[in-house]
Amino acid sequence: MTPPPAAAARLDSVPLPLPEKKPAARKAPARADHPFKGIALILLSTVFLGASDVTAKYLSATLPSIEIAWIRFLTFALIMSPAMFPGSPLFALRTERLGLHLMRGAALVGSSLFFISGLRYLPIAEASATGFVAPLFVTALSIFFLSEKVGVRRWLATAVGLMGVLIILRPGTSAFHAAAFFPLISALAWACTLIMTRMMSGREHVLTTMTWSSIAGLCILSVLVPFVWVTPTWHDIAFGVFIGVASTAGQWIVVLAFRYADASVLAPFSYTQLLWVSFLGFLVFGEVPDIWTVTGAVFIVGSGLYTAHRERVRRSQLLAVEGESSPNA
Repeated sequence: MTPPPAAAARLDSVPLPLPEKKPAARKAPARADHPFKGIALILLSTVFLGASDVTAKYLSATLPSIEIAWIRFLTFALIMSPAMFPGSPLFALRTERLGLHLMRGAALVGSSLFFISGLRYLPIAEASATGFVAPLFVTALSIFFLSEKVGVRRWLATAVGLMGVLIILRPGTSAFHAAAFFPLISALAWACTLIMTRMMSGREHVLTTMTWSSIAGLCILSVLVPFVWVTPTWHDIAFGVFIGVASTAGQWIVVLAFRYADASVLAPFSYTQLLWVSFLGFLVFGEVPDIWTVTGAVFIVGSGLYTAHRERVRRSQLLAVEGESSPNA
């Protein structure tokens, strides 16, 4: 499950020359203002990510969640392997933020594991809608880790989104399932991933970030998978590889999309992933979202869109202040 990530910022500093000439870390590429290209890319990404989620649910009937995630990250690491070898022109392991990369990889593993675990017991539309609460967690976490100020209106939007989660989960009723907490924990782990992505935004190349994430995820899951190992069939392996390819492609396309447009522009279109998973869930599993899931999803999407709107307003105000204070404005 890959909810919309935070937008990347421009590179705001240039490394000082070193006495000794060393291979430089890859720099984040400059952004370009092509919103329609960004929208097209984000729509394409939702197809890959939705297909990955549906396949993971299908595979969860025969393989443990840890093993599914392990196959996914193994595929992810193999795709990123050209960036792991020093002699390769794509080499991207040089970084000054190794600890942050490893923590980001661990959070990404947590998000994947808990979401796949939830898919085993929950309708995919319900799990996906709950997972889209991640941007609201980002709002709260950004206060502590990014020193951002969150106004009353954004807090109200967050509260509305959490109300949507309660509508979907319906705690205290017979419809409540304990596994419903899995997508919530997954969303929190994904929010932590986004916060760490923001902390490195504009300072680390996407190739570096994704390569270290694949390494960290594969190492963690390789320690865990022997305890739950079930020998997969070739059919299982094929679907597991598809999950890895589709999720990696989806994540990469999302990163490209944010190079061409801001998060506030792309957020409304990223929610089309809910339509894809609902359609595929009906097609593959015969699942039809109930009225509670649809209503809760409306609350969550609405609050997410309003949060994105407030982010755009806040950014416009910051740019206006910077322009007024600049003598060259």
